[in-house]
Amino acid sequence: MSAARVISMAVSVAIVLGYAVGSAWWVSSGNEWYQGLDRPRWQPPDVVFGVIWPYNFAALVAAGVAVAAHGTSTVRMAWLVGLAGSVIAALAWAYLFYVSHALWAAAVALIGAAVVTIVVVAAAFATRTWVGAILVPYQVWLAVAASLSVGYARLN
Repeated sequence: MSAARVISMAVSVAIVLGYAVGSAWWVSSGNEWYQGLDRPRWQPPDVVFGVIWPYNFAALVAAGVAVAAHGTSTVRMAWLVGLAGSVIAALAWAYLFYVSHALWAAAVALIGAAVVTIVVVAAAFATRTWVGAILVPYQVWLAVAASLSVGYARLN
């Protein structure tokens, strides 16, 4: 495997690990405040969050490894730039929502993450169909989460 592919793989995994750590840190910092908010009626039960996030992080790592190993240099670059942009926007949401309590700004950040993730999913599909397919639940989850974030902003 070429050095460029190994570097791409390492950067992708590092971005996802940073995403997992950063989101866990900020989300856990505002739990008491969050429990007092009015919830959108379409919010799934808390157990869904506990199932979907480990899946999402595992899918992102697996897809990043596959894109690094099999994607063209253009696809690898689109993956890394899209992933970094999506993660920055998602972490901005976590900070804005749970730390700053800026609900509308948080909703905009999460909508941005969902839009930028389209590039990530397209890069994954360009690599292998199965790689794109494992990210479809993540893309759907970001859309649902963005709608929930707008719902929180409207209700609170």
